[in-house]
Amino acid sequence: MAKESIVGPGGGDVIRLGPATVRIIEDGSTTGHRLGIGEITVAPRSAGPPQHRHARHDEGFYVVSGTARFTIGAETYDAPPGTLAMIPPGAPHTFANPGDEPLVMVNTFTPDLYVQYFRDLRQLVAAGEAPTPEETARVMSRYATEVADDYAAE
Repeated sequence: MAKESIVGPGGGDVIRLGPATVRIIEDGSTTGHRLGIGEITVAPRSAGPPQHRHARHDEGFYVVSGTARFTIGAETYDAPPGTLAMIPPGAPHTFANPGDEPLVMVNTFTPDLYVQYFRDLRQLVAAGEAPTPEETARVMSRYATEVADDYAAE
């Protein structure tokens, strides 16, 4: 049986990735890898990752503050605080912060497969490598995720 986990406001594994900061608050070790949870803070007027799809996990986003802009396939949604977006496996998606204030979201992964993606990107940045779109796609592929080329920006 796993030990319980309580992560305070300053706790977790903080990963800075350019205009985004991800704070891993449950890496799956308490949940038997059934669930991972992160808090994502995105700087104002910042794009998110390339549109992508996960093959083996659901992803959820709960907007805490700011306004998220989700693009799911060809549809775009502006999401104010209190909005929950659930993305099933196979759905192409991305997010951005179009606003003038930081965007804060709680991000869930079921199972926790994608938590390590953020840690891998941190290693690239620490090694002095800027995560190019090609490098980002390569790291995504380790976690049953691919860039959704059919929805790439034109």
